[in-house]
Amino acid sequence: MAGYAMIDDTLLSLLRRVDTPTVCNAIEVAEGRRGFAAFTRGTMLASDPTAGPMVGYARTAKIAALAPPAENAAIIRQRRMDYYRHMAEAPRPAVAVVEDVDFPSCIGAYWGEINSTVHKGFGLSGALTNGVMRDLGDLPDGFPVVAGSVGPSHGFVHVREIGTKVTIFGLTIGDGDLVHADRHGALVVPPDTMPRLAEAIDKLLATEKIVLEPARRDGFDFATFEKAWAAFEAART
Repeated sequence: MAGYAMIDDTLLSLLRRVDTPTVCNAIEVAEGRRGFAAFTRGTMLASDPTAGPMVGYARTAKIAALAPPAENAAIIRQRRMDYYRHMAEAPRPAVAVVEDVDFPSCIGAYWGEINSTVHKGFGLSGALTNGVMRDLGDLPDGFPVVAGSVGPSHGFVHVREIGTKVTIFGLTIGDGDLVHADRHGALVVPPDTMPRLAEAIDKLLATEKIVLEPARRDGFDFATFEKAWAAFEAART
């Protein structure tokens, strides 16, 4: 698939088991330095905070809802059908990544029961947006939505662009980028880290246990911490 950094089943399965902060840290392990910056800024809302992460290739689009579209109805309808075709024919796994250009004044809940169910039916793994979601409690299981806000109305929501770069809470995402998102926010996985990412996640989790396991035992004190931290720092180098 041109433009897509292919992910193997082993890495995909692992990414679906770990949260987004873990992947952020693991990318830095894979890169051998701090400073990874391809993640969202600010607080986002999760339709189901208990859901696992969504992982997949971004299928991007832009919408607006504050004002009625200026184009005629036939053009708007055709663009919406083109949008759904773009989502339905996406390489899998896929995540819908939709920027609301009205941000930060978004009012149109594009992600409600019907639209989310349609996207789940297409086989997408979830939706990431800076816009609005609604119908909480009625959204389909297994299709998490991570959004900028919650609201009751769809406003004048309509599709503006399909397959272009979008910006979600400070994170620029291109069509085909590999996205990992959960209740903490989202990130884009750098393609050049993918061959080392599974090993980096395993190393990170093992290294964290050096401090976590003694900290969870009875009798944990500063002397124990100091020893564990020295071992932790040595393991990270």
